[in-house]
Amino acid sequence: MKKIITTTKAPAPIGPYNQAALSGNTLYTSGQIAINPNTGKLVLDSIKEETTQVMENLKEVLAAADMTFENVIKTSIFISDMNNFGEINEVYGNYFNEETAPARETVEVANLPKFVNVEISAIAVK
Repeated sequence: MKKIITTTKAPAPIGPYNQAALSGNTLYTSGQIAINPNTGKLVLDSIKEETTQVMENLKEVLAAADMTFENVIKTSIFISDMNNFGEINEVYGNYFNEETAPARETVEVANLPKFVNVEISAIAVK
């Protein structure tokens, strides 16, 4: 059985999906992009600010399920330009303890929703 996880502290879904679904002790988050949940506007001033907003949105979805980044066991990062990887990775790394960081893949894609530069999803376990 799954439980839908939602929070007003992260962007509302813009399609037929939810922010996250909890199945047993495992949380599956939808990909987060850099929408500021307070304004509904994209944060695209710099790749670092964009990535920070993505990670903050992800943090709020995790919190809605009573979890933190320490619970994350796998992330998927989709980026529009692999040349941004270093800056994205720098911001991403600030949210994890390097010794207990999750498994991860990073994939360059042709386009992302709303033509953003980065989208990140996670799987977490209590």
